[in-house]
Amino acid sequence: MTTRAGFVGLAGRPNVGKSTLANAIVGAKVAIVSDRPQTTRRAVRGIATDPGGEWQMVLVDLPGVQRPRDDLTQRMQHRIEQEIADADAVLFVFDGEQGVGPGDRFIARALLGAERGTPVVCAVNKIDRARKPAIAKTLVEAEELEVADEIFPVSARRGTGISPLVERLVELLPEGPLLYSPEERTDAAFQTRLAELIREQVLRRTREEIPHAVEVMVTDVERREDGLVEIHAEVWAETEAQKRILVGRGGKMVRDVGAAARRELERELDARVYLDLQIRVRRHWRRDEALLDRLGIE
Repeated sequence: MTTRAGFVGLAGRPNVGKSTLANAIVGAKVAIVSDRPQTTRRAVRGIATDPGGEWQMVLVDLPGVQRPRDDLTQRMQHRIEQEIADADAVLFVFDGEQGVGPGDRFIARALLGAERGTPVVCAVNKIDRARKPAIAKTLVEAEELEVADEIFPVSARRGTGISPLVERLVELLPEGPLLYSPEERTDAAFQTRLAELIREQVLRRTREEIPHAVEVMVTDVERREDGLVEIHAEVWAETEAQKRILVGRGGKMVRDVGAAARRELERELDARVYLDLQIRVRRHWRRDEALLDRLGIE
């Protein structure tokens, strides 16, 4: 039996739904989701494998393309360029509600100017939330960019249009053996996956600078004899003012984050979880090259 396997890079400006789309294609939660820009900081690899073993698609959910502002975003931008250059195909995602904007045109120019011959497929996402005239307008605008021959309207949230999109991407994968075990859904480190689930709950409850200034590190995981999984984690802020917001009045914010994160962790681990969550101030962590290395933000 001939098999196909390869890498598909997800390109798009922040908050167009790349993580939701990656999760929908993989059929499992491999990337956290929020309505905050820059939610994705690492190149998250989601592994989608055909039940019959005929193909395997490794989706690289990249951070949204942006102008670098600090060491963190500089690394994010470099990783985007590297992963797209190494991909067998690129899936360029647009927001069907917002239409094509300057950020999309910037990405299109970068893809057109790369001169590497990597095929590009476009997806107009969020068709379940946009009005039909807006969707039609976005489809036309995406076609006018001339970055891809095929454009698929999809709803990552509802799964609409995903099957034909996947079929086309599979056709673009090179022939070769499967790259990962069929049971694997992501190659992210275990503690990183847990930390991201906690950070997702912080993002859902904070505004303005807080989401960009926060990082989570899981410091210890222990499965006890009674089956309870004990997880110790730190949530980092960059200033005392940010820490006060994350703690909340009377500790309400950290309790709410902890309760919601524990439910997500229990779903992920299929076990009861005790979560010890500490809020720490780690000044200028986004500029600390050694720390970014430890966090796996390449």
